[in-house]
Amino acid sequence: MLTDKHEAAANPGQPKGDPVSRLLSRRALIFFLLALSGLSFLLRNILTLENLSYHTASMLLRPQNSSHPALAQKGPLPPYNNHTICSHLEPTPDEALEDRALLDAIAWPKPPAPTSLNQTSDPVHSLFAILPSKGGRERCVGDQLEALVQMQDFQGRPKRYGGDFLVARLHSPELGAGVAGTVVDHLNGSYSALFPLLWEGPAQVTITMVHSSEAVAVLQRLREQRADRFFFQSLFRSGKLSETTVCNMCLPQEPLCNYTDLHTGEPWYCLKPKRLSCDTRINHFKGGYKKDLVTHKEALLFQSRVNIKVDIHASGPDRIDVLPKKIDDQALKNRSIEPGPVKYNPAGYYYKGSWRSFDGTPVRQFDAKSITQCLTSKMINMYGDSTMRQWFEYLRAFVPEFNLRSPSKVGPLMAVDCQHNILLKYRCHGPPIGFSTVRASELRYVANELDRLPGGPNTVVVLSLWAHFSPFPVEVYIRRMRNIRRALERLLARGPGTLVVIRSANLRALDKEMSLNHSDWFSLQLDRILRNMFMGLAVVFVDAWEMTLAHNSAHNIHPPPDIIKNMISLILTQVCPAKKS
Repeated sequence: MLTDKHEAAANPGQPKGDPVSRLLSRRALIFFLLALSGLSFLLRNILTLENLSYHTASMLLRPQNSSHPALAQKGPLPPYNNHTICSHLEPTPDEALEDRALLDAIAWPKPPAPTSLNQTSDPVHSLFAILPSKGGRERCVGDQLEALVQMQDFQGRPKRYGGDFLVARLHSPELGAGVAGTVVDHLNGSYSALFPLLWEGPAQVTITMVHSSEAVAVLQRLREQRADRFFFQSLFRSGKLSETTVCNMCLPQEPLCNYTDLHTGEPWYCLKPKRLSCDTRINHFKGGYKKDLVTHKEALLFQSRVNIKVDIHASGPDRIDVLPKKIDDQALKNRSIEPGPVKYNPAGYYYKGSWRSFDGTPVRQFDAKSITQCLTSKMINMYGDSTMRQWFEYLRAFVPEFNLRSPSKVGPLMAVDCQHNILLKYRCHGPPIGFSTVRASELRYVANELDRLPGGPNTVVVLSLWAHFSPFPVEVYIRRMRNIRRALERLLARGPGTLVVIRSANLRALDKEMSLNHSDWFSLQLDRILRNMFMGLAVVFVDAWEMTLAHNSAHNIHPPPDIIKNMISLILTQVCPAKKS
């Protein structure tokens, strides 16, 4: 602080004034400096708080994976914001509302973090028991069977929380019969597996742990945080110059070649070649998987024959004998499942090796002649991944292929029967498609292809899109299905009578690497989204999930011929329904 003497020396030209005035001047200066300092501090903190509020709101507005519907937020929901992937288009309010509902529909319980493998779910120590029927009466066709599962860890201690991924089936190898069960998570380490009793005779319960709850938590993290774990590449070429660069839906580096579809808004980018322009792209192909995605501790959760797809043993009998229902033949024909704790109606079941629809619609059996008769004057348009190409390959045995000089595992493919006016076409879906090599000119989005169809009673559209979307956040799949749904709505409006068939996901063989990128858990989540998004639209579902789960064959991304034959019979039954007498 300046003294009077110093102040006078510092301001020699100023009159001295009285001491009170000088004191007030000094205090006013001090107060002014303090106020200025406080204002600066306040402004700095306001900006900090605003920045903190923005990031906090971003955290709070992320979609929640609530472990139970009872934990879901009540009252008006805040706006939905997607922070899990590179956002290219802001969702409309209606889209954001649907996004939130879909994410809620696939919410999965999150377990506490284990300290060691010994605290995680062990299928060998776990047990299930078939519960006695009501009143101890004999089980008959039309009843519902329940089995109670108690999960335990590697030290034989009961688990106290849910989230394990279990699948269940009831089957009879002697009768060639099988039906998928449904599993109810009680969120306390116990589960109920429910089965309708649909045939007379022996029936055996099989319950399998696909992944522990702790493994599912790792898969959730990978899906939300490591969308880059599967990558793609493209070759660029002009004359003697050629370069290969990395491609994906979201790339952090620049400069980029932007191949975002102008009609659907589906994003796709490649790193720009150093010496070539973006319009010299020749092809698209699978690059591979990134390694070291999980820690050593997490890797222990994905061990074949230890905690990936291992059957759970029964504490008592795992078989029952089912008696015929004691009612007249007409009532037996029109039977339905009696209500139980949870009423479960499957899509269908196998009996004597043939698939039967649960709704009672007879599934016709087709030979070569009847397949040709059914497809006469029909145009079958098939779009999707290799599970859809498998259907094309089955039908190609009955309709001569027209060679388009395209790779047999990639397409596009065509089969033509001029005599009977039959046209079959297959085309793979657009990125992210993980085929070996697809010509850039053949990369098409299904929604755009559907918009080119006139539609009508002789047009059949068959779709299967799921297997290549499993490494990516579910928002990617939601956006793709929304574009396809809108295109189908337009097609059905301009072409009444168009038959649309949608194939669901199916189970597959799993090891560690396949689990981390294409687990059945990812497929199940996409399958739930698919069913919810097309509910109410005039489409026919082929439940490949249940058809592979209920069958006695090993799980495979490409189901064996017996299952494919039953799937095709189901489709052709819709194309050519039996004539009513």
